[in-house]
Amino acid sequence: MQAMMLKRLGSPLEWTQLADRHPGQGEIRVKVDACGVCRTDLHVIDGELPDPKVPIIPGHEIVGRIDAIGAEVEGLRLGERVGVPWLGHTCRVCPYCARQEENLCDRPLFTGYTRDGGFATATIVDARYAFRLGEVGADVALAPLLCAGLIGWRSLVIAGKGKKLGLFGFGAAAHIVAQVARWQGRSVFAFTRPGDAATQTFARSLGATWAGGSDETPPEPLDAAIIFATVGALVPLALKAVGKGGRVVCAGIHMSDIPSFPYRLLWEERQVVSVANLTRADGVEFLRLAPEIGIVTQTTRYPLTEANQALADLRAGKFEGAAVLVP
Repeated sequence: MQAMMLKRLGSPLEWTQLADRHPGQGEIRVKVDACGVCRTDLHVIDGELPDPKVPIIPGHEIVGRIDAIGAEVEGLRLGERVGVPWLGHTCRVCPYCARQEENLCDRPLFTGYTRDGGFATATIVDARYAFRLGEVGADVALAPLLCAGLIGWRSLVIAGKGKKLGLFGFGAAAHIVAQVARWQGRSVFAFTRPGDAATQTFARSLGATWAGGSDETPPEPLDAAIIFATVGALVPLALKAVGKGGRVVCAGIHMSDIPSFPYRLLWEERQVVSVANLTRADGVEFLRLAPEIGIVTQTTRYPLTEANQALADLRAGKFEGAAVLVP
């Protein structure tokens, strides 16, 4: 197998030849056909997340086909197409797992962070954390659903059922969530970098009622806001944008420090909450609904060997939607 591997934090990924790996008990091997590039991959590479496994193969939006099955794996077959998300393993015995909150597990493993991921021609996967995808949809189009879509879905559920939804940071996740929210009958208000007219136009093309800079005030108070950007300074701005009882959801795994803000922004029962990972139930529910919703992902394809370029372009905001690596 071949992979783009992170061998030292803060350094470019390196093209690496590796011996073929074989699945152990409860595992499958997946031949990777597409792997999305997520902002969390940048956080891993930059060393912004605690206790990384290095060397590591990044990538946690994996679409591929099973080409080997380990012992005691049930319900999956050779050749079946599956998706592999960020949450790659849980202990099943801690208090959080016991109460069906596996996304908060005390001893988890994360794909592309603490277990090898999908910037490779193949990967070993805990079979319990592989989603059956069926045959509808192209591999490249499905890949962003495995993180941008899933974390966006969990964030949308936690945001509540308010009709006026703000999205701060209009990248891979927001361009999916906007489509889901419109399908649900909500109005979407998109906040981008100040002056980013191209992304604002992109948001309006996906049905956003309003699009403007994060420094602008929406035309009416919002019921909820989801922050996908990693900028802590957006939290007070989002609180200003929501009305009484409004909820601000911080959807990133990493965010810069939130600055102090006056209590009046939080008063009147406004809330600030975070989203951590996802559960398999989230994945099953969202992936079941995705074809009905008719989500169209905008993707930019890169060969696996150009993973560093894809990451650089993501960092610089050079594309709309999501980047996807194709081995």
